[in-house]
Amino acid sequence: MVISMNYLNIFFFFSILGHFIESTFVKNYTSGILYGYWTPIYGIGVVIILLFNQGLKKRVKTTWKRYVALFFLSAITLATMEYVGGYFIEKLFHQVFWNYQDHKANIGRYTSIEMSLVWGVSSIFVALIIDPIAKKYSKKIPNFISYFLLILLIIDCLMTINNKIISFLIK
Repeated sequence: MVISMNYLNIFFFFSILGHFIESTFVKNYTSGILYGYWTPIYGIGVVIILLFNQGLKKRVKTTWKRYVALFFLSAITLATMEYVGGYFIEKLFHQVFWNYQDHKANIGRYTSIEMSLVWGVSSIFVALIIDPIAKKYSKKIPNFISYFLLILLIIDCLMTINNKIISFLIK
């Protein structure tokens, strides 16, 4: 499946919005490992939710059943992404950006049942509110802006990996 420019624009919008929200409202917190003003996991999460919602619309005709399926599918998928992401960030970059060991129902350090419920509820919000708005406005972003952001993201990823490898080798 080819991801459309629509989804690429949504990815960038929510990657930047997620970075802004974390940087603004979470005290003493650095959002993400990249240098740019984005945290791609938010963009990836929203795109996954929208793709799940689109797929479920085709398969589940009853609205409430579709949202229940979306809730559980998103909660499990996003919590798994959070766990895997946290694990690999710590192993590869020797940094811990989040730690849920203080949650009562933690699943290791990187996710918890509480957070999966947040992801499930957020997926319903994204499907009901964000999806119609995103479809309307993401198509209005010129392709050259999307390509420019994609090139910047690739450069940022390469620089991050290069600098982390160099700093690891120097130690």
